[in-house]
Order: sequence, then structure tokens, then C-alpha cells
Amino acid sequence: MAVTIRDVARASGVHVSTVSRTFSAPHLVNAETRTRVLAVAEGLGYRPNRAARALTTGRTHNLGLIVADIANPFFPPLIKAAQAQARERDYHVFVADTDEDPLLEQELIETLCKQVDGVLLCSPRLSNRVIERLRAQVPFVVVNRRLKGLTTVLMDVGQGAGVAVEHVAGLGHRRMALLTGPQSSWTSEEMLAAATLAARERDVELVVMGPNEPTEQGGLAAARAVAASGVTAVLCYNDLVALGLIEGLRERGVDVPGDVSVIGVDDSLPGRLNRPKLTTITMPTAAAGRMAVDLLLAAVNAGDAGTPTLARLETHLVVRESTAAPARDGGRSVLTPT
Repeated sequence: MAVTIRDVARASGVHVSTVSRTFSAPHLVNAETRTRVLAVAEGLGYRPNRAARALTTGRTHNLGLIVADIANPFFPPLIKAAQAQARERDYHVFVADTDEDPLLEQELIETLCKQVDGVLLCSPRLSNRVIERLRAQVPFVVVNRRLKGLTTVLMDVGQGAGVAVEHVAGLGHRRMALLTGPQSSWTSEEMLAAATLAARERDVELVVMGPNEPTEQGGLAAARAVAASGVTAVLCYNDLVALGLIEGLRERGVDVPGDVSVIGVDDSLPGRLNRPKLTTITMPTAAAGRMAVDLLLAAVNAGDAGTPTLARLETHLVVRESTAAPARDGGRSVLTPT
């Protein structure tokens, strides 16, 4: 005969409702009791019937996690941290990739809303108007996009961009470029605002170039314009753009950092393995994933009736090999923008 929740309760010496909470809302159960109940359940071979529980509670115990591009190394640490945090709360996570396509993003949200208790939107490309309409279907938490009335987790890339400008100014650079990302990107907006202010304060001329694809190809495509611009430092939308830019500059005989200093954003593994190793702004993606899950489950438990929360996580600059003082003559050893 199949083991029931009553068998687990009897063997654990607790009420049936305590066993139920251990699986449906473990954070509400005393840690010692929770450990005992889980051990007994494991020993008896008990597995909760998620479908039956969903019919009883109206909860699927599933969450949706939608990212702009799963191939971008920015997202996997966030996904893994969110999944681990959800598992601790007895939730499963469905991950979906929009491939930077707002129409696909909308379609995925509308599909997932029928199967999950809440949705995490990471770097969404949809318009505010569409997100406002969709949020009526299910609780939302947004990562790296600020929307009025929605709980949001922001990684403070603006603060990091300001520090990056100060860094290159301190090295002696007086003309730098900012390679922005997609037109609908909150990250681009934050970087532009902070970099503009920091450049003005440090007497640095800022040349804005974009929008650009948030990929290595985007950096490669921008290399010609960067090489022709006369800048001696570049802050890129992310590490992928920075790595593509470095490759594109190398193809034109422009040395990094001898001729042009390059800074990325994310502190991804490819940037650490590149030669030169990439100076970059760290993004606390794992912490953002954990926090976003906690905030989403709080919204789910409150029936999305709680006060929207704005959580902001700090970033910082990691200086490696791709930044240096500009050439003494202020020029480049080779410049072939073809």
C-alpha cells in the first residue's frame, strides 16, 4: 500500500497539518521538526502528490523564470541560485528563454501564467504597458528593470559604471566610449545616466555608441566605429560585447590595453579566461536570483496584495589586464578602421 501523509505524521509524532506544511510551506515549520519529518518521509518512501495538492490548495508550487538569453553567461548563475532557493521552499522552476524577442517573451508569459504561481522576469524586453497588462494574471517580480508598482530586484550597474569612468579617468584617459545594449534595456539606461554624470565630473568626453546587440557579434560590429572614434577607453554593455570588441580591435591592429582600454559588465568566466583578462563590473546574479525567489513567494503568499519592494544590490569594479594608462603620445600604434 502507498504511504500516506497520515503514516508520516504518525511515525514523526506530529499532526498531519505539520507534515503538510513541511512540504507546502517549509519555512513555517520549526527547523528541527522539519528535519525529522523529512527524514521519516524519506525512510517510508513518501512522496507528496503535487497534482492533488494543487487541487486542494489552488497552488501549483511551480514558478516561471524568463530570461532574455540563456546563452549569455550572465544568466546561468542567476538561474541556478533561483532554482536552489525555490527547491528549499518546495517549489519547482520552469525556465524559458526569449532570445531577446519581446513578442516571444509575451507569448511565454501568457503560457506560463496558466501553470505557475508566480513569474520572475529577468531583464525583460517588453514595454511597460504590456508588462502592466500581464501582471494582472499572476504575481510578478522583475530583475534588472524598474517598473512602478512592481516588486523589483536591481543590480546597481549605474554605481559600477560611475566607478569605471573614475577608474579610466584616474589612469589619464580623457575621451572614452560607452557601448550601450538593446534599446529597451534598463541596464543601458542606468549605465548611460551614471557614466554621463561621472564623465562630466572627471572632465572626460563620453562618446555614446549604440544600440548594440548584447553579444560578441555586437562588439565585433562596433569595433570599426570605436577604432575610428579616437577614444582611448571603452565601457561595454556586458562582457560578451567587450570580448567581441577586443577581437574586432585586434583584427584592426589596435592593441588592448596598449591603445584602447576596455571594460565589461558581469564578471563572467569568459572574461576571466580571456587574454587580456577583462576588467569588469561584477553583477551579483546569484544573490539576485535568491532574493527574487524570496520576494516572489512573499507576493504569492500575500495574494500579490503586499507593498511593492525595491531591492538594490551593490556592484563593484574588478581591475584586471584590459585597462591601462593611455599611450604617452595620446594616439595608437596602429589604426586601420576597415
